[in-house]
Parts: sequence; C-alpha cells; structure tokens
Amino acid sequence: MRASSRLQRSSLQPPPFQQTRFQRQLVNAGDQLVDWASNPWRRWSLQLITLLLSFSLGGMVASIAGQIGQIDPVGALLCVLTMEWAVRARGRLRRRGGDRLPLQLLDMARIGLLYGLLLDGFKLL
Repeated sequence: MRASSRLQRSSLQPPPFQQTRFQRQLVNAGDQLVDWASNPWRRWSLQLITLLLSFSLGGMVASIAGQIGQIDPVGALLCVLTMEWAVRARGRLRRRGGDRLPLQLLDMARIGLLYGLLLDGFKLL
C-alpha cells in the first residue's frame, strides 16, 4: 500500500520546465560579458560606467527622499538593504573562482552609491 502511494505522489510532480532560447541567453549573458570585457580598456570603461551610474542613482535617491520629506525612513531602509545585499553577494563572488569582473562591478556600484548618498548628505550641512 505504501509503495503505491509513493508512486502516486511521484506521478503528481510537474514536469521540468522547458529550456527556451531566451532562458539560455540569460544564463549565458554573464559569460558573454566577461568574454567581451577581456580587453583591459573595455573592462575599465565598464567599471567606470557602473561607478557613474550608481553615483547618479545615489544622488537621485537622496534628492527624491529629501524633496518628499515623508519617505526618508523608507529611502534609508532601501539604501541599507541594498548595501547589505551587496556585501553578502560580494562574499559569494569572492569565493567563486574564475574571472573577477562581477566582483569588480559590484564593488564599483557600492562605491558609487555610497559616494552619491554621502555627497548629498554633505550638501545638507
């Protein structure tokens, strides 16, 4: 009786999802980016773009939260959660072998976001 109940439970499990072309491209996008950035100039330019975009994002978050005035705690919470997520993701990226481009991009994003927030904070003094 137990064997038949196990057989029934295993037959009720859904089949695995189909690998679509879009899903395969999403999985391979990181490897393609690392291959593209094998040139040092491309790598530096990608890091600089990441730094500047995150700096702009930090300035926008601080400016929007400052203008509205009522969502300061929510904006601060989002910034702290983003930074904590980045710190935890950094640990996983450091343990992973291979190319260090994702780790370097994450570091640039963290630096840019923090610098953008601090710069807007000093404007208020």
